[in-house]
Amino acid sequence: MNAPNVAPGPGRAGLPRAIWLLGIVSLLMDVSSELIHSLLPVFLVSSLQATTFVVGLIEGVGAATAMVAKVFSGVLSDYWQRRKALAVFGYLLSAASKAIFALASSAGTVLAARVIDRTGKGIRGAPRDSLLADIAPAQQRGAAFGLRQALDTTGAFVGPLLAMGLMLLLANDFRAVFRIAIIPGFLAVALLYFGVREPARSSHASARNPITRASVRGLGRQFWWVIVVGAVVNVARFSEAFLVLRAQRGGLPLAFVPLVFVGMNAVYALTAYPFGKLSDRRNPAIILALGLLVLAAGDLALAWSDKWVWLWAGIALWGLHMGISEGLLARMVADAAPQPLRGTAFGVFNLVAAVALLAASALAGLLWDQFGAQQSFLAGAGLSTLAFIVVMIGRSAREAARA
Repeated sequence: MNAPNVAPGPGRAGLPRAIWLLGIVSLLMDVSSELIHSLLPVFLVSSLQATTFVVGLIEGVGAATAMVAKVFSGVLSDYWQRRKALAVFGYLLSAASKAIFALASSAGTVLAARVIDRTGKGIRGAPRDSLLADIAPAQQRGAAFGLRQALDTTGAFVGPLLAMGLMLLLANDFRAVFRIAIIPGFLAVALLYFGVREPARSSHASARNPITRASVRGLGRQFWWVIVVGAVVNVARFSEAFLVLRAQRGGLPLAFVPLVFVGMNAVYALTAYPFGKLSDRRNPAIILALGLLVLAAGDLALAWSDKWVWLWAGIALWGLHMGISEGLLARMVADAAPQPLRGTAFGVFNLVAAVALLAASALAGLLWDQFGAQQSFLAGAGLSTLAFIVVMIGRSAREAARA
């Protein structure tokens, strides 16, 4: 467990062992989280008699908490120049919250658990991505981020499947499933703490206060261009909850709703590593533009019909888009930001992306309520096409500037 980070395993494309361990940590925590989150809305409504408004409020507060925590944890990781300790603390908070879910007897307790869980997610995100960028060789960053994303997303579809199986096995005992979710959560914490070493810092690598005018200027134009690209991509991609609503319109029984996430995340997991590796050899902007065209195609399929063939084609294309773009965007942040400011850079990127995604989801919901599902997905296709144009124009402008 304490082997050096740089040691690759057999058949592992030469990636450092710590990259694989960080990916497995993400997988375990996603299994733990999805065991609960895939059942939580039903638990709130059926067992705790919460309203739909309360369910939405809990999710909204949790998302906002994670957004704020991401920025502060990124800054702190730069201030201390210690990534691992913050990442461990974030994972520990999320693992501990699983026990609160299992004991919850009111919606208020669930809200508290959700806030603790999302605070942990926000705290660990930027330091973990910065740690991964510090460990990964520069020429393998795309593969490293793609691998971590693939393993993370494997947990995101294994969790709902396991939740469905456990509910059948345990006669719909929500609390028993929530207690089981504690196990992979604490395994993730132990694996990170004992298995991953943080690279040694050189004496000049500390940053007393990353958020200064000089440090912001030090991030450079390339970083702020990546921020713009990330915002544009997330405006084009609204919440996956709309896929669930479209599936219900197509007649998918409520008990099988988690299959939407299973299908999307299965494609996501299978494609994230190959496309991450491809970005180490090809222009990342071209690959990102391809991902936006795939998203536009998925939206058009979902707008065309809610029949199952179109529904599952759209879901699969959304998963392919995520596999192409998510790890790639993280790699672009890592490439653009100077090492002492990577935590701050990931925090700022995640905040801007989350705000853009929130705005896109609000727009999609408004269009859905006023004009129907078809218009929401047609708008998504149009925004994806617009984002494609922005990315390609930006690429051309950067190449012209270098010429």
